[in-house]
Amino acid sequence: MTMSTAKFIGLDVHKETIAVAVANDGRSGEIRFHGTIPNTPDAIRRLVARLAAPDVTLHFCYEAGGCGYGIYRQLTDLGVECSVIAPSVIPRKPAYRVKTDRRDAQMLARLLRSGELTAIWVPDEAHEAIRDLIRGRRQAKQDLVASRQTVLSFLLRHGRKFTGRSNWTKAHWRWLSEQAFDAPHQQFVFGEGIRRIEEAQHRCDRLDSMLVEALPQWSLAPLVQALQALRGVGLVVAATLVAEIGDLSRFDTPKQLMSWLGLVPSEASSGARTRRGAITKTGNREARAMLVEAAWSYRLPAREERRYQMRVEGLPEDIRAIAWKAQVRLCQRYRLLASTGKALPKVITAIARELVGFIWDIGRRIQPI
Repeated sequence: MTMSTAKFIGLDVHKETIAVAVANDGRSGEIRFHGTIPNTPDAIRRLVARLAAPDVTLHFCYEAGGCGYGIYRQLTDLGVECSVIAPSVIPRKPAYRVKTDRRDAQMLARLLRSGELTAIWVPDEAHEAIRDLIRGRRQAKQDLVASRQTVLSFLLRHGRKFTGRSNWTKAHWRWLSEQAFDAPHQQFVFGEGIRRIEEAQHRCDRLDSMLVEALPQWSLAPLVQALQALRGVGLVVAATLVAEIGDLSRFDTPKQLMSWLGLVPSEASSGARTRRGAITKTGNREARAMLVEAAWSYRLPAREERRYQMRVEGLPEDIRAIAWKAQVRLCQRYRLLASTGKALPKVITAIARELVGFIWDIGRRIQPI
């Protein structure tokens, strides 16, 4: 009876080429550089055919990056195991000063064999499409904010200050329409800035409409709907959290999810000394930003206003109970922490961290379509 062996293949992926290294099974197995192949589906298919054997199991890995998940999906379709590795947690030696494609591929193969690599969760194509839509909307919102700030800076530079309560209201738009400059070039620049704002707003509106249209066909749409039971979590926040975090069931405890989001304190303890610092800020930045944004709503007393009741209408009773429990606890928690004199950003971060626990609880109760 023949024993099955394994080969661990590290891929250093670039836009045009892929450097390939192979590590044989066993602690003292050989690690050799296989060569460089074109980054094309045909070349990857031929690589798998060359390395495959009846008694050999292939394990591939490559770093997550700009080339996306196409290689992962192709290798999976070919029936071999593939892991996409998080670059930020790859172990690196302090004296590592020579970096080449060959060395990177050999390092990946060696670490994959030793089990020291952390694989990321890879979304399916439908999930990735929703994520791209949400990220496109976020980019459009950032463009809108930048275009508004450009106009406000231009007006301030020329001594034009709006005396109303807030910007971008109807009164503010009326005030903008009354602004005139003696120099035609300045008037032209001001007009171009206003048109840039209008175009950015129209782009945001189109993306918002597309998001509302796309969500009902998404397998995780029930989770997006359920998360909106939480205070401060509207449609955009819920969709962003689900799209960026992905499958919540892969986290066994809420602490794992908090750590993945980078909302737990950093620590540098040694011996009898314990020293904790700011949050780690690892994981997904956009999901963390959405949680902090939602946490600000808990500075007000717990209540269920009419707009909130309309949003949670039709949700299961256990989900609504979790949301009300979260609202009561987090509002009390905010008042308690604020009364101790802690800095407001620290208070909001603590609220966001506890909010993650309720999100995890709701996520484990909702089954995807």
